[in-house]
Amino acid sequence: MIELENATVSYADKPVLHNINLRIAEGEKVALIGPSGAGKTTLLRKMHDLEPRRSAFIHQDHALVPQLSVFHNVYAARLDEHSTLRNFLNLIKPQKRDLNSIIEILRTVGLEDRIGDKVANLSGGQQQRVAVARAVHRCPEIILGDEPVSSIDPKQSEFVLNVLLTAARTIVVSLHSVHLALQLFDRIIALNEGQIKFDLVSSDVGNEQLQRLFSF
Repeated sequence: MIELENATVSYADKPVLHNINLRIAEGEKVALIGPSGAGKTTLLRKMHDLEPRRSAFIHQDHALVPQLSVFHNVYAARLDEHSTLRNFLNLIKPQKRDLNSIIEILRTVGLEDRIGDKVANLSGGQQQRVAVARAVHRCPEIILGDEPVSSIDPKQSEFVLNVLLTAARTIVVSLHSVHLALQLFDRIIALNEGQIKFDLVSSDVGNEQLQRLFSF
């Protein structure tokens, strides 16, 4: 469970989140929506701070190492779980057992043929899919995603989100696409001006609430 009670976060004395009270139960699939600057990224980071060992975080800017290959960027998700020798061997030449497990994950996001390519040579959408694959490879209990499909072709976004939804028991992601949020997620949390404006099951979210949220 992730629980926040009267959580307030400020940067340079400027409040970003105001008295957030929130509980995410294990097994929930939650989408955060709201206009840019609403506080979604800060809320996700706060959640990650509460559960750093149990969660994997997908950064909006991907947080990849462009000079390294797709394999090495995905493998890095579990560096802390392996011995120094195993990590060194994989840096020199990917080992068969790790290569096989990672190529299977890359296949789920349509990138198995780019496993040896440098991340710098990929498109923005492909880099974002690498970031998704890295989170999946972590085998976390919780996945937190900051706009995890913002750079991906709209036709592929639903597919990639479904990969995430089956990769961990609990999912919390921010999304620009309200349509995908309502279609794929059970619970919708709407933020604006650092506050929760509504917290509802997706079937209870209507046009009036959405218009009010995005017209502040």
